[in-house]
Amino acid sequence: MGSQEVSDWQDSWKGLRVTVAGLGVSGVSAARALAGLGAEVTVVDGGSGPALEARAADLAEAGVAVRLGDARTLPEGTGLVVTSPGWQPQSPLFLAAAEAGVDVIGDVEVAWRLRGPGAAPWLAVTGTNGKTTTTQMLASILRAAGLRTAAVGNIGTPIVDVVLEGDDAYDVLAVELSSYQLHWAPSLRTHSAAVLNLAPDHLDWHGSMEAYAADKGRIYEGNQVACVYNVADAATEDLVREADVEEGCRAIGFTLNTPAPSQLGVVEGILVDRAFVPDRQKQAQELAEVSDVRPPAPHNIANALAAAALARAFGVSPQAVRDGLRAFHPDAHRIEHVADVAGVAYVDDSKATNTHAAQASLAAYESIVWIAGGLAKGATFDELVAASAKRLRGVVLIGADRALIREALARHAPEVPVVDLDRTDTGAMAEAVRRAARLAAPGDTVLMAPACASMDMFTNYNKRGDAFAEAVRELGASA
Repeated sequence: MGSQEVSDWQDSWKGLRVTVAGLGVSGVSAARALAGLGAEVTVVDGGSGPALEARAADLAEAGVAVRLGDARTLPEGTGLVVTSPGWQPQSPLFLAAAEAGVDVIGDVEVAWRLRGPGAAPWLAVTGTNGKTTTTQMLASILRAAGLRTAAVGNIGTPIVDVVLEGDDAYDVLAVELSSYQLHWAPSLRTHSAAVLNLAPDHLDWHGSMEAYAADKGRIYEGNQVACVYNVADAATEDLVREADVEEGCRAIGFTLNTPAPSQLGVVEGILVDRAFVPDRQKQAQELAEVSDVRPPAPHNIANALAAAALARAFGVSPQAVRDGLRAFHPDAHRIEHVADVAGVAYVDDSKATNTHAAQASLAAYESIVWIAGGLAKGATFDELVAASAKRLRGVVLIGADRALIREALARHAPEVPVVDLDRTDTGAMAEAVRRAARLAAPGDTVLMAPACASMDMFTNYNKRGDAFAEAVRELGASA
């Protein structure tokens, strides 16, 4: 986007009546930014209560009108709707906008259009699982290369706020994008992008697996240098083939096996690059050791390879890849080792809120007592249990939809002992850990990878993970 185009776009906000859908973090950010550019902004949110009223009062001081309790009616005179991630395409507000001929875009699209001519390029990451970890790994690698960067988008600081810091604030951005955000970002065109994996998720929002995959695939549109895909997940490569990219943009695969030319992979415990070397047919560049990745679980090594591929596409050195991976520490509740008690390891992967994530977590250990259950979100568990049955020493089930997992265990792992906890009070997790400890033997891993959402028993997956860690500490204190 040229400087005149940027100026015209920013000037075009003046006097435009914009409706922002949602009073969450991204909605507040977009509302403030657009009001600052001279737009007449109204935020609508179907909720109510003290927290939202406080945000509304803050926005009112910035000249933003807020309408609480009604998210169905399009404010009169609206010329554009800016939505927060998560609002479904069939929401009444958006149907009203379509009937009135009013466009709907997301906060990521707003940020993209507000970039100046010298703005930092975007290296973008999406996928069903691993997005946040990969994006943070990428940011760590970029920092190790001496670049000014930030992990933004679906994590961290709202991306509109980052863009408005100015073109000189960053050299490159590591951008995590959800399928929701990509759906509402039609003009996004990144330097390079990765789709880590595809598995059924959020199908109630997208309507079908095909629509979900198509929204993920938007991340490749117009890519300049590299479209990074997962060799083990053919659907991600299909998305690359379908994308309309700039001339010279390359398809770059990552694999846990020996890489072919134009791929990154693993050889005898070494992460290697056969994509960004002078002679891809004959050369391979060592990047890091598997032990430099924490934790060195297979799915996390795949995350590291994807992050390395994006960094290498941006010209980052092999040494910076190694140093960045060594410096990276994953967020809590992501296959996090809590403690060893009586020779048994206790691992918190509360972030494994779907079957795809749980299967990756289960594949990292040989002998497991599995704590699972919660809200299934329409998922089925036969494939997960069948793939993991040989690793299971025992299972403790919690949560509203635990019967679905119990039935899958009966079909595919009938010999595995199962404890079914019919309680949802605050002491349920402590009992689950105690019962898991009775099933475990020295050398085993008690793994909480629920394969379900947490909201039946906990505020979020963080609270669930905290409860698990506290229960493990109590177990250790009494041992």
